[in-house]
Formats: sequence, structure tokens, C-alpha cells
Amino acid sequence: MLLHLRVTVPPDRTDDVRDLFERCPGTAHLAVFPGSSLDPPGDLFLVDVARESADALVAGLRRLHVDRDGGITIETVDTAVSARAERAEEEAPGDGSDAVVWEQVVRTTAADSSLSVSYLAFLTIATLLAAVAIVNDSAILVIGAMVLGPEFAPLAGLAVALVHRRRGVARTAAKALVVGFAVAIAVTALVTLVGRGLGWFGPEVLAMERPQTGFITRPDRWSVVVAVLAGIAGVLSLTSAKSGALVGVFISVTTVPAAADMAVALALGGGTEFWRATAQLGINLAGILVAAVATLALQRALWRRVPQVVPRLGATDGARLPV
Repeated sequence: MLLHLRVTVPPDRTDDVRDLFERCPGTAHLAVFPGSSLDPPGDLFLVDVARESADALVAGLRRLHVDRDGGITIETVDTAVSARAERAEEEAPGDGSDAVVWEQVVRTTAADSSLSVSYLAFLTIATLLAAVAIVNDSAILVIGAMVLGPEFAPLAGLAVALVHRRRGVARTAAKALVVGFAVAIAVTALVTLVGRGLGWFGPEVLAMERPQTGFITRPDRWSVVVAVLAGIAGVLSLTSAKSGALVGVFISVTTVPAAADMAVALALGGGTEFWRATAQLGINLAGILVAAVATLALQRALWRRVPQVVPRLGATDGARLPV
């Protein structure tokens, strides 16, 4: 598992950066283009890095203030046909699927946690779809709504922000969660009122038996267990670059269906149903967040304490840092 680094380096730190790359286990295909960068001015480095070594390399580049006076870009390499690349992965300590590139995690979750029009649209559509599922007692539609809902991104962003003490990211993620669910619930409640006015359904929906979707308003200890497991699995899928596991996380949590049930209850006058759905939403959000924070904190502690996971780069000798 390789990552491609494109690094813009001020000329006064070129030798130090080159030494950093050459001494690091797990690097391949190093290329240096003197004076190629115009803005910011400097030398351009291109290098493929084993995922296990990437976090330590980025930390070394930041110690040289390359992120401040130059630039660091990280890209995923889908395929590398090279004996040198294979050797780099063998030399790098640990397993690439277990390695965590913290800077990549922080910036990815921060970008995905913003309150955008597309985020509001997906969350609202997912909540509307879940409301249709509740009215028709359809398990298939509930699953579709769970998969469509984008709420895990700001939850992960909030967890990462809490662990890494990024207040700006935490505020952005919390805003996306609160405003997103408020808008989705309000729009879904209005649409439910329209459906009631057209005579499509009435308050009897709240009293009827719903064997496929009744679990939404029956929060119990299993809701806590599922939320915690989903939070752990979601964080592991993000930090280990196994995004395919996120689909299972989306299907297992009851955040969007609970928000939809809150909206339906508001529109049809079901006070008890509303508070049960609110409890379900709160349990899922809290369980996912607590589990995500604990998992990230444990990963960070292990990453710092297990020497064989992180290459021993250290500070470069005679590094000429700017004053």
C-alpha cells in the first residue's frame, strides 16, 4: 500500500529533506526537480512511500516547517508495478492496512464535515426516505435511508477534532450535525403534513403495528451496543483506508430513521413517539461519538508507544530551520 508525496521545499532545506527521504525505510522512486516550483518558490520532490512510513515522514517535514513555507500533497497510489516499490513495502515496519496517516485522517474528516448544500440535501432526502419507510413499514426503504445518510462524516470529524484538539474542526462538525438534523426533521415534518392534508395517511400510522420499523422507537441496551460497535468499525475503516466497511456502519445505525420518526411524530401529533425517537437518536449519536473518540485515542497511544510501527527518523542533522 503506497502513497505518493509531492513536496514543495524551500531551497535552504532541500538537503535536509532529501536526507530525510533517503534515510527513511519504505521510500521509492524519489525524484528531485530543482527550482521547479514557482509559487511557493523552491524545489519539487516526488516520492512514493509505504503507508507505514508516511506519518513519520510528514511529521519530519513539519519539523522542518515545510508545511509552512512550502507544501505537502498526499495521494493514494492504486497500482505500482515496480520491484523497488515492493522492496519499500517490505522494508517499512508493520502492515500498511493497519498504518494510520494522521494528517490525512484529520484533513479528510475536516473536509467531509462541512455544512454544505450537498450534505443537507443527502441528509434531508435520506430522512424523507426513512419517513416513507415508516409510513409503509418497509425495512428495505429503511436500509436505503441508512446507506444514503451522510451523518457519520461529521461524527467522525468531531471525534478526530476532540482527540487532536482541533477546535475549528469540532465547531464545524457539531454545526453540521445540529443544523443538518434540524433542517432534515423540519422539511420531513412539512412533507408529512402535506401527505396528511392530501389524505394519504393520518395519525393512525403511529398506532398501527410496524413489525419492520417498530424498532426505531424502542431504544434499549442493544441500541447502545450497536452504536458503540458502529463507532469503532467506522473509525477503523477511516484510519486503515478500508472505506468499504463504512457501508456496514451506515446500515447498522438508527440515526436517520430516528430523525424521520421524530418528524412523522411531530406532524401527526405523537408526543410519546417523538420522545422515544429522540432517545433513539441521542443514544446512537452519543454511542458512536464516545466509541469513535475512545478508538482514536487508543490508536494514537499505540502509534506513539510501539516503536516498530513508526520509523525512527528523528530530527535531521544540522537542519536549517527558519527563525
